[in-house]
Amino acid sequence: MIKLLSIKNLILVLPFFCLVFRSTHAQLNRDQYLKLEEAVGDQSFFGNHLSGFVLYDLDSQIVLYERNSEQRFIPASTTKLLTLFSSLIILNDSTQTLRYTTSNDTIRIWGSGDPSWNYKELYQPDIQSFIAPFNTVLFSDANQDSPAFGYGWQWDDYYYDYSAERSPLPIFGNLVQIKKSGNRPIVTPKRFQSAVFTTNRSIRELEREFHSNKFFYNPNNFRGSEEFIPFISSPELFIELAAEATGKTWIYQPDSLPKNHSEWRAAPLFPILEEMMLESDNFLAEQLMWMVSDRLFQRLDTERAIEYILKTYLNDLPDQPQWVDGSGLSRHNLVTPRSMVTLFEKIYRMIPDEQLFDLLPTGGVSGTIKTSYQAQTPYIFAKTGTMSNHHSLVGLIKTKRGKLYCFAFMNSNYPYKASVVRREMEKVMVMIRDML
Repeated sequence: MIKLLSIKNLILVLPFFCLVFRSTHAQLNRDQYLKLEEAVGDQSFFGNHLSGFVLYDLDSQIVLYERNSEQRFIPASTTKLLTLFSSLIILNDSTQTLRYTTSNDTIRIWGSGDPSWNYKELYQPDIQSFIAPFNTVLFSDANQDSPAFGYGWQWDDYYYDYSAERSPLPIFGNLVQIKKSGNRPIVTPKRFQSAVFTTNRSIRELEREFHSNKFFYNPNNFRGSEEFIPFISSPELFIELAAEATGKTWIYQPDSLPKNHSEWRAAPLFPILEEMMLESDNFLAEQLMWMVSDRLFQRLDTERAIEYILKTYLNDLPDQPQWVDGSGLSRHNLVTPRSMVTLFEKIYRMIPDEQLFDLLPTGGVSGTIKTSYQAQTPYIFAKTGTMSNHHSLVGLIKTKRGKLYCFAFMNSNYPYKASVVRREMEKVMVMIRDML
């Protein structure tokens, strides 16, 4: 498991922007400053839409260059840096899996948000062994306050795998897996196969009805390129899936969580953080914030957890974020580039470099920037964030001299494809790598 500093011994980064912005160009010579101004300034490609950029020296703690660093941007999946920070500082090294009480041959369970159960290749909590001594499992979701979908999520994303529902104790990531067999889909869990029907509609993939777990495909043009599709979660469906997975009787009984109970932290945290960061997994990010909330309040309440983190550990950000979910799916999230840099510096000083680099997508090597920022020697280590008309990159750049700088590069309201913005951003980052 990941070994982290305890909260008690953690020294948070002090506010610094009020000090360093007066010396914005202290470590750039005239030619370097003019090159950056030409690359990202008002007369550049980035002057045609709202863009913000900060380049920060981690050693001297001085901002080398900034443009629109005080403007708020929709961060998209760079919001996951806020979730990463919260998870590291609150959860430490392991997940919050469930809370429980026992009485004779019965165990009562309240899920704590752990997303691991039968999801991807994550470490599996041994739930079957955990409940083995008991004949009956009573499941309650009375500790859930936040709804299945986050505030401001787009309703028509409901059948995409990046918008799976949140739930207290998910199984299969709240997703149906699809495999093509001839001209028809075979789905897992198998119980959903009887809910798959043909249609004459001109659709190419398996699609789910908006309000039900009924699935449709057209056998004449079924492609089967989508591997996963969310199912609608409910406590009734969950206990059926849990019973099939464990061979035990599960009963839904929404009792309140008593004061006297036990908790089970059943899986290492780092693999979940790594998958969230490298693959930008929205489901993991949302469930992580539920585990943070459970750890703090014994309730599953994203809004309350966010409010706590902002007031306690992030109250020194230059500009308070408008932060509403764990994943960045919501367009209600708003963050400034300089707050992103401050946040990233906190993370940078919290964990060892080796672990941090394992978490960050690496240009040309891994994660969401595997096919971009390619170079013989990797130089970009950063989290991406992309949704329609918004693209950001926040992380580290390593120059040819071997020096690391932190940066936030945020773009909003552009009228072209994200690939166009990425190409122009890459030109800027290559220039910085070679210049400093």
